[in-house]
Amino acid sequence: MNDKKSRIYAYLSAEITSLYHKAAVKIGISDTVLNILYVLCEKEGQCLQSDIFRLTGISRQTINSAIRKLEKGELVYLEQKEGRNTMVCLTEKGKNFSTKKILPLFQIEDKIWGAWTVNEQEKYIQFTQTYRDLLKKYLREDL
Repeated sequence: MNDKKSRIYAYLSAEITSLYHKAAVKIGISDTVLNILYVLCEKEGQCLQSDIFRLTGISRQTINSAIRKLEKGELVYLEQKEGRNTMVCLTEKGKNFSTKKILPLFQIEDKIWGAWTVNEQEKYIQFTQTYRDLLKKYLREDL
C-alpha cells in the first residue's frame, strides 16, 4: 500500500513540475530562467548567485548559462562582491518583466496557500522537507 502512495506522490510531484514548465512556456522563457527570476523576485530583485544554485537545485553550469542569456537580454546585471561572491540583480527592464510575468505566479501560489489553514501549510512544509531529507540520505546510501 505504501508503495502505491509513494508512486502517487512521485507522479503528483512530476505533474506540478510540468505545470511550472507550462507556465514558463506560456511566459516565453525557459524553466531555468523562470527559477532564477522567481528567486530574484522573492529576494526583492537581488541575490547571490550561490544562493540561486542552492535554492533551485539547478547545476551551476545551467544557472550560469541562463544568467548570461538574461544579461544579454538586459534583464539582469552582475555585481562582484567579496571573494568569489557574485550578486545577480534585476535591471529596470528585468523588474518590469518580472512584475508582469513572475509576480502573477506568486499570486496564484498565494491563492492556493491561502485556501489552507496555517496548520495545513506547516504540515505540508514539514512533510515535504522530511521527504527531501530522507531522499537525499537514501540516495547517498543506496545508490
